[in-house]
Amino acid sequence: MQVFCRKFFIAVDFFLLPSSYQTERVQKRLSNHLTRTRDMDAQKETEKRVINLIIADESGSMSVIRDTTLAGLNETITTCQKMQEKFPTMEQRITLITFDSNHTKVIFDNIPALEAKPLSRKDYVPGAATPLYDAIGQAITKTYAQIEKTDSVLVTILTDGEENSSTEFDLKMVKRLIDKQKEQGWTFTFIGTDNLDVEGMAHQMGIDSCFSFRQDDASTGAMFAMDSACRARFCARVSRDERIDDAKYFVEEDEGKEE
Repeated sequence: MQVFCRKFFIAVDFFLLPSSYQTERVQKRLSNHLTRTRDMDAQKETEKRVINLIIADESGSMSVIRDTTLAGLNETITTCQKMQEKFPTMEQRITLITFDSNHTKVIFDNIPALEAKPLSRKDYVPGAATPLYDAIGQAITKTYAQIEKTDSVLVTILTDGEENSSTEFDLKMVKRLIDKQKEQGWTFTFIGTDNLDVEGMAHQMGIDSCFSFRQDDASTGAMFAMDSACRARFCARVSRDERIDDAKYFVEEDEGKEE
């Protein structure tokens, strides 16, 4: 009863106050409300995230371009970090998985890009065969369990060989996974050496954007440089809430639009 009476008299006192004071109180409350609204909008803006999922072949045949691939992966990490600096309200996260028939190695597990350290030769030691479908299936499944629906996911698959040793996933299962995640807005790219039918392999898995390169140092380096430029354009589109067209990921555009 005392609490009720107190609230009643406070309310009465307020309406008995001069109108100028009432106006000041209302304006102050409105200002506080607008401030809270702006803070909530800012918080929503910082919740935008780009998940960079990189699945890299570490089978024996990749030893020919081991050092260049290692340098290229480090370039990709640097690009993600630069995008974090350029778009500070859009968080960049990295999952890097390498694979051969002896192991699937999670080098970075959905970590903030700025926490990713450069890779050394001990982190990438090619050997054994190519369980391509297992690597893709496991990576997609793992990432799906870690993300939010509002995240923008960019999946990059790099290989120099065809599937030859998977035991858990087959082509049909991988395509089903990819199709499902594409419906959720994920972007998939497939990069392979020119001894492969890269376009055919990508099409079989339901991937619209693919690129082939020669298995030598110069072409491998150029491929990673191009992918970094495309990744930067992708992030610029995400920052502007633009629709991402998978089929045009590797298509060059006017750089002026990306500012």
